[in-house]
Amino acid sequence: MARGRGGFVGGYDGLSVPDAPTIGEATAGNTQVSIAFTAPSDVGDDAITGYAAKATDGTNTFNATGSSSPLTITGLTNGTSYTGQVWAINDYGVSPLSAATSSFTPQLARGLFMGGQSEKNEIDYIDISTTGNATDFGNLTEWRQWLCGFGNSSRAIASAGQIASTIYGNNSMDYVTIASTGNASDFGDLTTSRKEPAGAASSTRGITYSGKNGSSSNTNVIDYVTIASTGNAIDFGDSATMRGLATGNLNSTTRACFAGGYSESGGNRNTIDYITIASTGNTTDFGDTVGASAGMGGCSNSTRGLMSGPISGLTNNNTIQYITIASTGNATDFGDLTAVASYGSGCASSLRGVMTLGTSGGSYSNVMNYVTIASTGNGTDFGDLTVARDGMGATSSAHGGT
Repeated sequence: MARGRGGFVGGYDGLSVPDAPTIGEATAGNTQVSIAFTAPSDVGDDAITGYAAKATDGTNTFNATGSSSPLTITGLTNGTSYTGQVWAINDYGVSPLSAATSSFTPQLARGLFMGGQSEKNEIDYIDISTTGNATDFGNLTEWRQWLCGFGNSSRAIASAGQIASTIYGNNSMDYVTIASTGNASDFGDLTTSRKEPAGAASSTRGITYSGKNGSSSNTNVIDYVTIASTGNAIDFGDSATMRGLATGNLNSTTRACFAGGYSESGGNRNTIDYITIASTGNTTDFGDTVGASAGMGGCSNSTRGLMSGPISGLTNNNTIQYITIASTGNATDFGDLTAVASYGSGCASSLRGVMTLGTSGGSYSNVMNYVTIASTGNGTDFGDLTVARDGMGATSSAHGGT
């Protein structure tokens, strides 16, 4: 049995306390963390009556108690790094501390869906870590459809798209502060007008990729901006092919991938390109999608990028596929959405991807699905957008590039 004085809590004479629990994974969320653990096999001379956990940043300590794994500690500061430990309690006292978790950083896991077809200026937001219907955030400066979205942990940018005064594309960008709500403000202009671009971002830099330019033709132009500032975009380089409706939001902290799209020469593409976000230059070949695809929704954590929507032309499809961003190679089947879809959008946290169906069954859809990114499997209903639409720009405060 586990004998000896347990505890760092005064008042106990812990002669027969439990062994320490075995620490598991710490899952950080918005100002909180959930710490998983396994109960000790040796409970001492009496049954375990409860557990306690702490999280510390080295100066401040936060605690929680409960009867089983996991324990959720609240009141943490977003953007601050913590470690956690757990201990068991019985009538004799408290166990030794468990090993510490890996470091974790709480953050607001808010996803934004901006604009969309037909002629929408709405911005919706969700808490990716929960489920439920989207909430109204505010409005873009004007309606936009066929735009892209990107951002970091604090700011989201809606880039380009078809707006009221243009047929084929626009060069303006809007921005909002993700943690607040309210209407968007002007950010600056792209180097060229376009619609149907793809977006990507690291924690500092945002990318607008390719798309259809100010006429009816596709472009291979890639632009970048510094997200924390405002101002006009700067030329980054060129995509390997001219295409619209490519899939973006496939970001790690260093790399952005762009998948599929509609070719200048006609028909859909199955190619995946990538860039190193912190540099400038032309794209490099990554691999191929599962079938030629355009108009897919994309999202990622720092490891995996997910693409959902049409395969085999613009025919609606419910397929989800994925890539490992740090490597190169072809996409792999992940699972299926709850219904066929096209022109959807996606956003993600480190754990979960949320994807809209866009157009489904011949009509605009308000349905959102979610999946656990680290696994594979079919989508589950998340909730509904405030307005059914497709062709939106999307991003989150906790995607793989942040």
